[in-house]
Amino acid sequence: MKSNLTKISFSLLLLLTSFTITSQNFSGKATYISKTKMDLGNWGANFSEARKKQVAERLKNRLEKTYVLSFNTQEALFLEEEKIDAISGATDSWGGYFSRGDQYKNIQKEQLVQSQEFYGKRFLVKDSLYKIDWVMGSESKKIGNYTCYKAKAFVPDNELTWYDFSWADLRTNSKENGEQQQNLTVVEAWYTPQIPVAQGPAEYWGLPGLILEVSANNTTLLCTEIVINKKEILEIEAPNKGTEITKVNYTKTVREKMLDMRNSRGRRRG
Repeated sequence: MKSNLTKISFSLLLLLTSFTITSQNFSGKATYISKTKMDLGNWGANFSEARKKQVAERLKNRLEKTYVLSFNTQEALFLEEEKIDAISGATDSWGGYFSRGDQYKNIQKEQLVQSQEFYGKRFLVKDSLYKIDWVMGSESKKIGNYTCYKAKAFVPDNELTWYDFSWADLRTNSKENGEQQQNLTVVEAWYTPQIPVAQGPAEYWGLPGLILEVSANNTTLLCTEIVINKKEILEIEAPNKGTEITKVNYTKTVREKMLDMRNSRGRRRG
């Protein structure tokens, strides 16, 4: 057993050494598609299949998205491509309030900068990157022309969904004082050492190779196209407009606004 562990550690050391040596001037762009399984819960339990299909079509812009990750060895910018609602012909403004905004990661400084807009006010969320404690395995598979290896992690829910809200959150997070139990999400990622940068889509980073696929809860992000530039470093610029705020305070601010909206609606009905 000790011999096997030594071999694994030595192999990992070689991989990390290779990562350091070959990733000096590595940059590029990767396109990802995001697909989320629709969960109608109790609300849609009695829906017919035709009704479920209709709802899925109406929510397609929220369930299927396209993103572009621009990256170099230190920085990354993750942007969503805006889509037009197939039914109304408009952008999905309400869903946009609770979507991930333009996201900048500096993995050398472990810094997050994310632009969020809520009800006409722009926020610039500045905080530390959550350092994911990955467990790397030996299982592999091909994604396109790249050999990828599997890694898993348990990540606190609020690190993945701090910008995302629903009216149900106001009920489940009604406690203002005292400790709340922190749930963990199982994250499964596939990374390739053939692209030696510790970057990845969304909140994911820290593996010895670009993350090409990652799944958490009902959502999977899959890379569909990669353009690599080995000759020069791609310049990455962080968002810089908006009221500076931390993730915790942004969450608090939006929840307070939503409570005000709910209470105002209740007073009008009364």
